[in-house]
Amino acid sequence: MSTLSRRGAVLVFLAFAFAYFFSALIRAITATLSPQLTQEFSLHARDLGLLAGGYFLGFAAMQLPLGRWLDRQGPKTVILGFLAVAAVGCLAFSQATSFSGLLVARVLCGVGLAACLMAPLTGFRRWLDPASQLRANSWMLMTGSMGMVASTLPVQWLLPSYGWRPLFWGLAVLLLLSMAVIAWQVPRWQKTAPPPATGAAAGSYAEVWRHAYFRRLTPLGFFNYGGMVAIQTLWAVPWMTRVAGYTPVQAATGLFWINVAMLTTFWSWGLLIPRLTRRGVHTNQLITWGTPLSLLLLATIVLAGESGAPHAGLLWALFCVSSTFLSLAQPAVGMAFPAELAGRALSAYNLVIFAGVFVVQWGIGLLIDAFVAGGWAQAQAFQGALGVFLLLNLLSYLYFLVAKKT
Repeated sequence: MSTLSRRGAVLVFLAFAFAYFFSALIRAITATLSPQLTQEFSLHARDLGLLAGGYFLGFAAMQLPLGRWLDRQGPKTVILGFLAVAAVGCLAFSQATSFSGLLVARVLCGVGLAACLMAPLTGFRRWLDPASQLRANSWMLMTGSMGMVASTLPVQWLLPSYGWRPLFWGLAVLLLLSMAVIAWQVPRWQKTAPPPATGAAAGSYAEVWRHAYFRRLTPLGFFNYGGMVAIQTLWAVPWMTRVAGYTPVQAATGLFWINVAMLTTFWSWGLLIPRLTRRGVHTNQLITWGTPLSLLLLATIVLAGESGAPHAGLLWALFCVSSTFLSLAQPAVGMAFPAELAGRALSAYNLVIFAGVFVVQWGIGLLIDAFVAGGWAQAQAFQGALGVFLLLNLLSYLYFLVAKKT
């Protein structure tokens, strides 16, 4: 049952959404900046993958301690401390003069922005009813898509006039502003009694990892959903420029429409989920029906290669949109556990997703370089790397289906 008034819930949502908007923008901006960073720092594909993945490495590294802190200290206290670290990371990125400097700053940004989705979801688990939690989750992701939209053409338009470094100065200031809004609007955490002890692992992450539903969704979160984020926040742009032959501006435009499509999709999920829930349509059914569509679209992209150039942006948009069925798993995991374990369950699943983003982003770069070193043409190397990704997605989906029967 909701413990916030309708007005209070809206204000809390908006306060968290303001911070999450900039979190998503910072997360995705390396895709738009990839041509500039590649040229300025002479980056290889593996370097670009590691740089983009560095954010997710820092992000993933914080998820387990984050879950405990959220359950004990509450969303408000935790997110304020983390956002301060993110502001420092943005300033460090703006001053970097080497690849290692960029990577360290990028990891620091990932650490600082690690709580921007988990903090509100932990609060929503206690403050909102189940249908409202699913809606709020979808609309938080919609807000993230807005941030990703802002990371594309708007950033591309600003680059010729200002360069990429001043953009990060401005982002640091905006993160500080988001901290002020959260401090003003988000209520303090009312601590609850810990769960009854039933063994050494009671109330710990061991209880989360052992949960059958959590294990069933883990491969999908790691490869399918984490991989989609890896594509959206990095590899869609290099594919469009190096395989489809787009200019940087054309690729930024393609990424802009990819993120607009994601924004619209998450907004639609927010409207549809409460109605579907009332009609008895559950998360597992939606994932079962929707995932094959994303697999089919990914296979189409891989097989088409250079011949799919005229439609590359559209195909990537459709792939990302079809993968949003998997976003419904995150709040479902939170609701599968008692409220006092929600922070740990959500953070553990977020760790799975963003560890997957890091592995897929860097792994695709490593595979591309390896295939090129083996004599493959660049377009073929991209197809080979994405073909491996497709196979892993298919195996993860099959595990999800088989685990349902065990």
